[in-house]
Amino acid sequence: MDERTGLPVVGMVGAGQLARMTHQAAVALGQSLRVLADSADDGAALVAHDVVVGDYRSLEDLRAFAVGCDALTFDHEHVPNAHIAALEADGVTVHPGAAALVFAQDKAEMRRRLSTLGVPCPRWAPIESRADLEGFAEQGGWPVVLKAARGGYDGKGVWVVSSLAEAEPVLASGTPLIVEEKVTIVRELAADVARSPFGQGAVWPVVETVQRDGICVEVLAPAPDLDDETAEQAQALALRIAQELGVTGVLAVELFQTADGLIVNELAMRPHNSAHWTIEGSLTSQFEQHLRAVLDYPLGATDQVAPVVVMANLLGGPDDVTPKGIDERVHHCFAHWPDVKIHLYGKQFRPGRKVGHVTALGRDLETVRRRAHEAAQYLMFGDMGLGDASATAARHG
Repeated sequence: MDERTGLPVVGMVGAGQLARMTHQAAVALGQSLRVLADSADDGAALVAHDVVVGDYRSLEDLRAFAVGCDALTFDHEHVPNAHIAALEADGVTVHPGAAALVFAQDKAEMRRRLSTLGVPCPRWAPIESRADLEGFAEQGGWPVVLKAARGGYDGKGVWVVSSLAEAEPVLASGTPLIVEEKVTIVRELAADVARSPFGQGAVWPVVETVQRDGICVEVLAPAPDLDDETAEQAQALALRIAQELGVTGVLAVELFQTADGLIVNELAMRPHNSAHWTIEGSLTSQFEQHLRAVLDYPLGATDQVAPVVVMANLLGGPDDVTPKGIDERVHHCFAHWPDVKIHLYGKQFRPGRKVGHVTALGRDLETVRRRAHEAAQYLMFGDMGLGDASATAARHG
């Protein structure tokens, strides 16, 4: 408890953009967010006042950080699960707990558990040898998708391979792997929900996520032309997963929409890129909701505040182009697109790295989508001539 305010203190392990935006939500709630950062230069460490520099892989550092926190939560899933269990054994309130978070940390564990629950998933198998992969491909054919069982994100740790020869370098790397069938999809969706320790659940509208090279470049809320039955099915599935796995806080369920229905692709048990649009586009943002859930407060309303919301990610381009003149471009972006909201994460620019996002709201999808992408394109490259997602992706692809 913060003695100055009488309000609880939430500690967030990790100091990237998710912690940075959670800090902003904490300020509005009158609360104090404590951040465990790898470096004083991390995005959240640049704006939060209560920053501890330490190593999330060190149980000693985690224990020291937890002192004085009413609840502990995470900016990422990389904290060793055994450390989380040890903190819980110490009496620290942790959301989500070790028993739930393991299913976001280990894809093999996730697939086993979801399969046991009867949740629709791609056909999959753990891979321990070349023979395992060969046997899997013989049943369903090539290509297949190899995934690092732990640690992959934003297209990293995912390999689409069409033969054993293509798979050899991945197999030889020693990375623990699973293999999945390559699913034929209509599009990718995300169902973002929140669940409190009390058991209350809340859902946001189902969104469409547009991917380029394994990285999300835009989110459309709500998912265009998604029928009510499928949307409700996705929301109900996400809430069921949250309950069955004992998730507390925000849960993002990434989905494949196929000709035969919905299939679960990935889980994230934290605020997620697919729900950044909720900062301006929902009555309660995912960051405020995560704090409410972690503190076991009643959850907020999730109504969408405009018929259409589009979030476009800002992906860093060549180092000699993107960082230069960014302040001037922000100035001109505000003037040219006064309705578009800009979020910069305080991160170093690297090609393909998420360094921020923009959000646009309105009534017409085509118009709102164009404005979001024109603003994103200009911010990154100073170019107003390319305004669609494919063109934007081409510049940093």
